[in-house]
Amino acid sequence: MSEEFELRPDQWDALKALRAPAANPSRLNRFAVESLITLGYVAVRGDAFALTPAGRKVLVRGSSLLLLDIAA
Repeated sequence: MSEEFELRPDQWDALKALRAPAANPSRLNRFAVESLITLGYVAVRGDAFALTPAGRKVLVRGSSLLLLDIAA
């Protein structure tokens, strides 16, 4: 079974930024982070955001759209 993770570039950038433990929430695209929360890839922890296990899985497996961009 193949899973596809289709994220917009702004969502992908926010997800990559959140992998750092000291991510600055004020520098993140709020709309992108909110959409990642809706998808279940990011959770709110107090005043900070944290990757969920599903969010880590997306980072590891990547987005097929990004792979197409790299190949072009």
